[in-house]
Amino acid sequence: MTALAPHLSSFLREHLPNERRASQHTCEAYAQAFQLLLCFAARRLKIKPVKIEIERLDAPLVLAFLAHLEGTRGNSARTRNVRLAAINSFFRFLEYRLPSCLDQARRIHAIPMKKTDQALVGYLTRDELQALLNAPDPKTVSGIRDRAMLHLAFAAGLRVSELVGLRLDQIDRPSLSTVHIVGKGRHERVLPLWKQTAAAVKAWLHVRPACNAIELFLNARSQTMTRSGFEYILAKHVAAAAHKVHTLQATRDVRKVSLWLGHASLQSTEVYLRADPTEKLEALAAMTPPLLKPGRFRAPDKLLAMLNTAGRKPSYAE
Repeated sequence: MTALAPHLSSFLREHLPNERRASQHTCEAYAQAFQLLLCFAARRLKIKPVKIEIERLDAPLVLAFLAHLEGTRGNSARTRNVRLAAINSFFRFLEYRLPSCLDQARRIHAIPMKKTDQALVGYLTRDELQALLNAPDPKTVSGIRDRAMLHLAFAAGLRVSELVGLRLDQIDRPSLSTVHIVGKGRHERVLPLWKQTAAAVKAWLHVRPACNAIELFLNARSQTMTRSGFEYILAKHVAAAAHKVHTLQATRDVRKVSLWLGHASLQSTEVYLRADPTEKLEALAAMTPPLLKPGRFRAPDKLLAMLNTAGRKPSYAE
């Protein structure tokens, strides 16, 4: 039997951040997945998590854990797949270090991912978005910061992680004409900024507290803004922004939108096409509907006519 703790610690602290260069969000998500798995396994095996051996984490236990996530915790199939991906990654890490667990790893890799529904993306109208951008109070430091964050998120089409992780050295100073984004999957892109956005960011830089943090946006304690902190601010200023849909309406080109947002493929961008009915209405208007001549089918042969009516109940309307 092989102790789990040393290998799991090496996986999370060395393999992911150093060998794989995984982001901090990925490392945190994987750690959360194993925290849930080990708590579940400890209750099921009636032992302390630190005493769990690798051999105990077999395919039946993993399947039971996944069922627990959906049934007891109420997680979606998408969340279940994320947890399974973390487990699969760990056992791929073990395959080259513990050949004895190779068969165990293959059985776990054989557990299929569940198909998930791809819901439409909700978005704001331009009037709603303008109201959201105007919501922060420009007479307060927090309001100046919030307006800069919302303007930058909309103008550059940033993910939350990209926005809160943006560093001071990633903006073109002093003109603030462009911003350098390092996005998901380490895809980099340089985006131009509107004058209004640049003015909002410049106003924040004038009142930004002096501290050792390298990130552009700070919370009320002059520390780096977190995802949950931005979510709180966004909820306070009324719901999520719809910058991606408006970008599509402005460019009329899904390839440009994919490049702007830093998507790895066009498939990642197509979900935003399904959310906005404008493109579909324009497609309908551009086509001439086919002309249908009204009439009723008449069989050219008595035998075909019999076959057409055989077995059908008589219609007294005919």
